[in-house]
Amino acid sequence: MRDKITSWAGWMLTSAFSLFIAGASIAPKLLHHPAATTTLQALGWDPRHALMIGLIELSCLVLYLVPPTRLLGAVLFTGLLGGAMATQIRAGSPLFSHTLFGLYLGLFLWGGLWLRDPALRALFPVWRSPRLDG
Repeated sequence: MRDKITSWAGWMLTSAFSLFIAGASIAPKLLHHPAATTTLQALGWDPRHALMIGLIELSCLVLYLVPPTRLLGAVLFTGLLGGAMATQIRAGSPLFSHTLFGLYLGLFLWGGLWLRDPALRALFPVWRSPRLDG
């Protein structure tokens, strides 16, 4: 029963992350929405790069959601989020609301994967059971 609840919670975090990324980041870039282009320009990026960044994000999301490539997708997305944080630092953005937002997203990304993947939980245990040495 506990594994079922853990897996369910992992899929909820994964779904929240995926829907947010798809709706708030990928779609505006792919649709060349003014919010995406003006934000990129304010951060020092050429707005013409919106499509390419959106396609990279979409590729990472697809890799993350396909079970055999989920770890590769998570690693690539982590790099992308790190680059986004570096851009926010360079632009002098507020720390907790803008710069660390990539960290918050990364916690959802990896938290969802960790909760739904027993092998990942075994590799990175958060807590350890006490050893029962005879």
